[in-house]
Amino acid sequence: MEPISIVIPAYNEAAAIAETVREIRRVLSESGIEGEIVIVDDGSTDNTSEMVAQTDARLIRHPHNRGYGASLKTGIRQAQNDVIVIIDADGTYPIDAIPALAEKMSAYDMVVGARTGATVQVPMLRRPAKWMLNRLANYLSGVEIPDLNSGLRAFRKNVAVGFFRLLPSGFSFTTSITLAMLTNDYNVLYIPVNYYKRVGKSKIRPLQDTINFFSLVVRMVLSYRPLRVFIPMIAALSAVSLTKAIYDINAYDWHFATSTVILFTLTFQVIVLGLIADLVVSLHKT
Repeated sequence: MEPISIVIPAYNEAAAIAETVREIRRVLSESGIEGEIVIVDDGSTDNTSEMVAQTDARLIRHPHNRGYGASLKTGIRQAQNDVIVIIDADGTYPIDAIPALAEKMSAYDMVVGARTGATVQVPMLRRPAKWMLNRLANYLSGVEIPDLNSGLRAFRKNVAVGFFRLLPSGFSFTTSITLAMLTNDYNVLYIPVNYYKRVGKSKIRPLQDTINFFSLVVRMVLSYRPLRVFIPMIAALSAVSLTKAIYDINAYDWHFATSTVILFTLTFQVIVLGLIADLVVSLHKT
């Protein structure tokens, strides 16, 4: 098995980071996998860096907090190996799943630890938004996605770097790379894993981050499969326009109201815009 680079973003994770590194090193040793551990301290205000210094991990520091995605980009850029594994520093993901992910990288472009195992401790407050987000992403991408934004996954460095211009600096990094890979026909495998209660305080902002996730899903799909967004809009506008036209025929003896003409014009414009968007994406891919 080829060597791997494990990249861990850390922001005020002093409570768990040292134990996480030690457990990763133990799992790698027992599995016979060569690899480096790269910790990106994203401007922590606690003693995260001091705790990392007690381990054999390579430490990279941001002078100020730049975000989860920005930390991953920094770590991926400076990773020495082609196969990248990302995992959180808070003890939520099973570290012993890393060898299984790395092993499958010989046949896949990305392997994701999907939080669908026997033990999944996702806060109840986040579950409705997570379900709706997954439904939207499944429709827009045309692929059944077991876990859209899992923070445990393996992929190749050159593939991820190729998408960096589209990958955000915040928590939406994992959502974005999932959609980017799927809509560009890369081979993605999902492996069920457990998900545990985190050590320390969560940095998720439920309302703001959920809104960001939804807008990002639509933006990513517009970048690669725009008709998935435009077709429902065209269908809805066409239905409204035809209904209004039938009403005008019966109410005004085959005379169409100005509003009906506007509706048909808008429908035509959206059709043309959708076709242009699809053409631009097709030309960009070629």
